[in-house]
Amino acid sequence: MDWLNEYTFVAEQKFSDADYARRAAKVFLRECLRAGTTTCAVFCTVFPESVQVFFEESEKLNMCNIAGKVVMDQNAPAALTDTPQSAYDHSKLLIQRWHGRGRQLYALTPRFALTSSPGQMDAVGALWSEHPGTYLQSHLSENAEEVHRVMDMHPGRSNYVDVYRHHGLLGPRSIYGHGIHLSDGELSVLHDTGTALAHCPTSNLFLGSGLFDIRRALDPGRPVRVGLATDLGAGTSFSLLVTMNEAYKVAQLNGYSLNATRAFYLATLGAARALYLDDRIGSLSKGMDADLVVLDPKATPLLEHRMQYVENLEEMLFVLMTLGDDRAVHSTYVAGTKRYSRENQDNV
Repeated sequence: MDWLNEYTFVAEQKFSDADYARRAAKVFLRECLRAGTTTCAVFCTVFPESVQVFFEESEKLNMCNIAGKVVMDQNAPAALTDTPQSAYDHSKLLIQRWHGRGRQLYALTPRFALTSSPGQMDAVGALWSEHPGTYLQSHLSENAEEVHRVMDMHPGRSNYVDVYRHHGLLGPRSIYGHGIHLSDGELSVLHDTGTALAHCPTSNLFLGSGLFDIRRALDPGRPVRVGLATDLGAGTSFSLLVTMNEAYKVAQLNGYSLNATRAFYLATLGAARALYLDDRIGSLSKGMDADLVVLDPKATPLLEHRMQYVENLEEMLFVLMTLGDDRAVHSTYVAGTKRYSRENQDNV
């Protein structure tokens, strides 16, 4: 909560300037491609201009990205708040302008239950139901203080997940960041509704939010859709290789060994399934969109040395996810077009 008030909310107010927002979008997308990420789910800011320029820059690269205007009407600086009606109106206009335009996809984006009133969450739920195929993204059970405050604000609800369910904010194409402090009952609801969790280990460790228990989330009896995520608001790396490394450590602290095959799955096809985009991206199957990343297993002297002793593909992947970072990305293709090359970094 201190992170939001002292850093995030301060930084977001700068995005009222469209030129600033465009510069930030260009840097962000360039770094994503340099790190080998071809699809993102992005929280823009409360300012519609920040969404507009993000989609414009994403469209130039022909990336398949999900993004939306953050909506907040309480517990945030006045400069960053809107109202239930303005959130509905501005978001609807952006949906009409951008959702399904080329490869761009829109997400309704209430930051989380503390910053949106029941009336605003109802308005967002109504708009989401009016536009099938759009996304919804928010935060859920990131830290213990947040959970307690949400329940104090919503005494009639049985748990944090029930708050969102009550307002019609769960279902296919809904994505919730973190989900660290969830009960088995809450995970069952996420499974039943097809709601996805974004596992953000570098952010969780940086803020000390807690340890996401991926084994519980993926319980075969009621598996939740989970994708690996960077959460760059507080996350510390664009690289999903680095993120896999941290996810492995978090799992170890929960008594579970996250193998390399599962880790790479969570960053590729698993993430695509969490986003309901596995018919377009996430694998090398025939007919897919050809968003491809070429990795160099000998990108650094240490990697080159260690790779001399790997005995199989699983071990090679494990070495990549524990010793690799953005330097291991040789090139990145978006819809079959090379958008990044390590030899020519100026081409992004």
